[in-house]
Amino acid sequence: MATVRICVCGDNDVGKSSLIASFVKDVFVTTKIQPVLPQVTLPPTLGTPDNVTTTIVDTLAQPQDRDSLRKEIRKSNVILLVYSDHYSYERVALSWMPYFRSLGVNVPVVLCANKSDLAASGSTAQVVEDEMLPLMAEFKEIDSCIRTSAREHHNINEVFFLCQKAVTHPIAPLFDSKEQNLKPAAISALQRIFYLCDKDQDGYLNDREIYDFQMKCFEKPLADDDLANIKRSIQKYLPFSVSERGIDEKGFILLNKLFAEKGRHETVWIILRKFHYTDSLSLNDSFLHPKFDVPQFSSAELSPAGYRFFVDLFLLFDKDNDGGLNDSELAALFAPTPGLPPSWVESSFPSCAVRNEAGYITLQGWLAQWSMTTFEEPKTTLEYLAYLGFESPTRGGTTSALKVTKARKRRSRPGRVERNVFLCYVLGASNSGKSSLLSAFLNRPFTSTYHPTIKPRAAVNTVELHGGKQCYLILEELGELEPAILENQAKLDACDILCYTYDSSDPDSFAHIIDLRKKYPQLDGLPAVYTALKADQDKATQRSELQPDHYTASLKMAPPLHVSVTWSSVSELIVHLAECATHPSTAFPKSDEEPADRTGVYVALGAATCAVAAFAIVWKKHLSGSISFLGS
Repeated sequence: MATVRICVCGDNDVGKSSLIASFVKDVFVTTKIQPVLPQVTLPPTLGTPDNVTTTIVDTLAQPQDRDSLRKEIRKSNVILLVYSDHYSYERVALSWMPYFRSLGVNVPVVLCANKSDLAASGSTAQVVEDEMLPLMAEFKEIDSCIRTSAREHHNINEVFFLCQKAVTHPIAPLFDSKEQNLKPAAISALQRIFYLCDKDQDGYLNDREIYDFQMKCFEKPLADDDLANIKRSIQKYLPFSVSERGIDEKGFILLNKLFAEKGRHETVWIILRKFHYTDSLSLNDSFLHPKFDVPQFSSAELSPAGYRFFVDLFLLFDKDNDGGLNDSELAALFAPTPGLPPSWVESSFPSCAVRNEAGYITLQGWLAQWSMTTFEEPKTTLEYLAYLGFESPTRGGTTSALKVTKARKRRSRPGRVERNVFLCYVLGASNSGKSSLLSAFLNRPFTSTYHPTIKPRAAVNTVELHGGKQCYLILEELGELEPAILENQAKLDACDILCYTYDSSDPDSFAHIIDLRKKYPQLDGLPAVYTALKADQDKATQRSELQPDHYTASLKMAPPLHVSVTWSSVSELIVHLAECATHPSTAFPKSDEEPADRTGVYVALGAATCAVAAFAIVWKKHLSGSISFLGS
């Protein structure tokens, strides 16, 4: 916030101008002060909350000055309402507060009982009990109350500090004075903060976690005596919220409630803002959605720091150590988030990743799921990294958990694609075995029941390439959206390889591939692998102009791989797809004749030339020796 604009209101002769003059001059001004002081602007200083610029506007209460007063009230973001005697006090409830409401302004009001030096004004405790508390109970706009004396310079700095604090650290979003409790949004935010600070997820903040929390929020250590006092304050109200294990969530919420009740709500705000909360108690949009651009032909992947974070998160919440996250463990893990990412819900998570025998996602499936999410929706991954509390060791923010791959443009050229996550579209006729292939990829048992794919369906898993290097492969069948996706060039650009599948036992299955390639000639720009599925059944002659082997031969490509998902060799197809995605030039349709490889000829000619040269040298030496002998 750049500026705090304070509008000082109240009846005539209550000391408004004297308060402002005493604050600016830092001493009571004994000379006569003009009826209304000019606007005062104070630059940021170390003594103001958040180092904001403060503008103080004096006003008059005469009827002829109402237009000016109304404009100033509407421009302000806090009102300092001053009274000094019984008459001006009565007008607070009867005139001033109703007037503010009639203007439709929604700004905090700081109530100031001025001229406390007068003997008839009573003690502070009496004024608070008899005057201030009833007004605060009636008008929720009143943020705080204070007694001042311009003559004695009593609470002059404090009253303007309260005005600043009412804007920079408002109590209204945090505390319901009628219910005498924190508001639900504040409780929800503090529960998330407790979750993030409970590093071992045992339900308690132990001493080490409290010390770390103190350093993160306030950047200074917490003394042992102060920690003991905090625990005693909590135990006074919730004896069972403090134990040898630490402070539980209820105790943590109570502590912040006590801060708000005692007027120390700036402490609560310091905590909330350190964890990126806004004044509306929502997470800052720039924190959830940082700038992260993925250029065309590039992709987003998790960095080593990102993988490490998700591995640690999985291990932390796998409480029963069974190698899978059950429903309750997943619920606990996603507690500080809005729930599962929408794309996960749409894909019936965890059906598209590896699960254990109980149906719970494994660590392998967990990392694969996040790899796919990052590849397809990097902004979703960044958002959930923020919700789940990722902290960069280099202070690079959540974007340090991701990396952008090198752009791959001309895939027909020989070479390796520098990326670790690949997308494969599985295309083919209905009932050709695409869904069974995806299930086999996830080590699911084969079922002969046919279920047509309506919505796009994906499967993601790790694949070990030749040489031991691992990558993630996403197999996606397009369902009824196939035409729309194949006509979308951006979708095709994202695809690394096509897998054309047909049912080798169905004579009409391969014709679909031929028709598909004719209808969408842009598919020729992608590397492709042809696969004959259901190879465990009797092979049928295809009703097409060319049989599959001849068709692929006409394209100068390898013949279809014959595979059955009931065979263990299906894994060889998966590895082949990943290898072709890694080296796309090996899987391109070649419409022209390949140039002849004359390397062997060149090598042979070179060897022959060397042999002739060697023979000539030997013969020359032999001849020279013979001449010398004859001449002797």
